[in-house]
Amino acid sequence: MRYIANPYQCPVTRTMSIIGGKWKPIILNCIGDKSLRFGKLNQLIPAISNKVLSGELKELEDLALIERREFNELLPRVEYRLTKSGQSLIPLLHELANWGNTNLAKKLENAIK
Repeated sequence: MRYIANPYQCPVTRTMSIIGGKWKPIILNCIGDKSLRFGKLNQLIPAISNKVLSGELKELEDLALIERREFNELLPRVEYRLTKSGQSLIPLLHELANWGNTNLAKKLENAIK
């Protein structure tokens, strides 16, 4: 491992500055390989407020990780889906989940002993 004088030259730091935070990984993982409407995302993540969800979706769209698709129908609707760049994050998110499950299980085992 080499020393990096500017942390923003570190690929991990740059990646975490894009997808880090409390909600972005959860939103990306919820969308996965589907197209979801705002209301469905809100159901899947009940702890997030409408305002925060809206802001996070806008940021993910600006980062080109999701795309917003509007349907001009009698009752207009909007769906969100991952772009190719967003889809490339899914294996990483699954690995993070696996790591969390493994380490949570170890922590629980140690607490029981």
